[in-house]
Amino acid sequence: MDQISYKTTYVNKATVKKEWLLIDAENEVLGRLAAKVAKLLRGKYKPSYTPHVDCGDNIVIINAEKIVLTGNKLTEKQYTRHTGYPGGQRHTNPAAVLATHPERVIEHAVKGMLPKSRLGRAVLKNLFVYAGSEHKQEAQQPKKIDLNLFK
Repeated sequence: MDQISYKTTYVNKATVKKEWLLIDAENEVLGRLAAKVAKLLRGKYKPSYTPHVDCGDNIVIINAEKIVLTGNKLTEKQYTRHTGYPGGQRHTNPAAVLATHPERVIEHAVKGMLPKSRLGRAVLKNLFVYAGSEHKQEAQQPKKIDLNLFK
């Protein structure tokens, strides 16, 4: 056996090949969409996946306001934040957030599925979410993909 042919190769920041992907979130379940997007952002579907490198793709999500939450999550799920002042804990539900800033619901779900580290914060910068069907990444010519092809 030739030992050179079995050598593991790792990608680094200079050798990584990133693509631009377009995902339509219309009628997609939030958690399932977020799980697949998090894997695409990390690059786990690529054969050249390296755990300590940002080797994932850049993702553009459109139609964020048409996302679906199953069960009673639209009204009963709670998002908690803190203002920084004593007694400053604030609660809101996805219905209120979807009415004002629908892209934040997807960003929050994807952020929770990424590593809580410098790498996770860097990977999250490759996600672009828009409420309507128009987006600002036309110049990058993102390739439209079907999420049902991924497991």
